Amino acid sequence: MIRVKIPATSANLGPGFDCLGMALQLYNTITVETDRPFQITLTGSYHDGIPADESNLVWQTMCNFWDLIHFPNPSAALTLENNIPPSRGLGSSSAAIVGGLVAANALAGSPYSKLELLQVANAIEGHPDNVTPALYGGVTLSIPTEKGILPRVLSQSTTLKTVVIIPDTHLNTQKARGILPPKVSRKDAVFNISHAGLLIEAFIREEYSLLKEGMRDVLHQNQRAILIPGLLQTLEAALQAGAYGSALSGSGPTLIALIPDGSQQNISQSMITTMAQYGINVEALRLEIDPYGAVSSLIV
Repeated sequence: MIRVKIPATSANLGPGFDCLGMALQLYNTITVETDRPFQITLTGSYHDGIPADESNLVWQTMCNFWDLIHFPNPSAALTLENNIPPSRGLGSSSAAIVGGLVAANALAGSPYSKLELLQVANAIEGHPDNVTPALYGGVTLSIPTEKGILPRVLSQSTTLKTVVIIPDTHLNTQKARGILPPKVSRKDAVFNISHAGLLIEAFIREEYSLLKEGMRDVLHQNQRAILIPGLLQTLEAALQAGAYGSALSGSGPTLIALIPDGSQQNISQSMITTMAQYGINVEALRLEIDPYGAVSSLIV
């Protein structure tokens, strides 16, 4: 029996569109028992809308990987503990893809390295900013090259904490991506490149005072504000309450604030209050950064 624990992820981190991401200590778990009739059992906090048949993304990913390496698909029973909210900008689909790949690779005798698994995950997901931290943990930068995605872990051990504000509404990723213009100006491109560089320096040097400026963005957050009432005001409220930086998590609707230890209560309450002014109920989580990424274990 194989068990895989996969962290939630927050992607983009402001200016790092499709390339920066962070793993968070909120987990989905996949347990696979082979030589059992096919069955998917759903547990955890989230069941609605998650299929329990062959169309399940975890199972599809596993079967696709076995087909890729010409490994005979075993009969297996899966238990999926889902604690990452789906369609909220916390990497639920990436967790399913990464977890399925790590589990299938382990059951096949681990023929693929972590770097090779990343290339497969990126091909399935379509962008690496969630799958890279889900695999590697910490704060990651994903660089597209001619040979595939080059992952860099900017920080694994950090004193940073996070407040994650999860609205009680879903936001389809394709809809959130579709609202973005097909082209950007040179001025906006330079803005985001320079601010992403500053953000990377903040993590590498652990100079978190740079995060407020470093997490500013002009490519996607303002554009997506039309889909998330109170988005920009809530991000500003987090900064005013003492957050180092704040951003839309992935394509939303979740918001994330990077904060100093001990300030979670004040910052989360400020963000909750601001969202309530726009008629949006939210759940607030205080999460630390996961340093490990997906972890598999053999259960005897």
